[in-house]
Amino acid sequence: MTEMFKERLADVIRRPLITEKATKGLDINQYTFEVDHRAAKPDIKAAVEKLFDVKVIGISTMNPPRRSRRVGRFSGKRAQVKKAIVRLAEGNSIQLFPDSES
Repeated sequence: MTEMFKERLADVIRRPLITEKATKGLDINQYTFEVDHRAAKPDIKAAVEKLFDVKVIGISTMNPPRRSRRVGRFSGKRAQVKKAIVRLAEGNSIQLFPDSES
């Protein structure tokens, strides 16, 4: 684990990604998260295991390129985003959606 995230593992994971492709991965126990772009795989594994109390068996990460944005005559870049696909051990799961009681 890197020194940067040793104190605050909660800063590693920003939010879960809920897309059509990520939702299909839930059937095979894969969860997709947006993570800090400086986080390494051991940081992500430690954060998921501690925050959600599950056993992680594999992590795939990807750094898509930053996209350009333009507002009027001003151009810039969107924030750097890193995605992590986390595979959990059999029998473990993460509750992403609250139970509806209606």
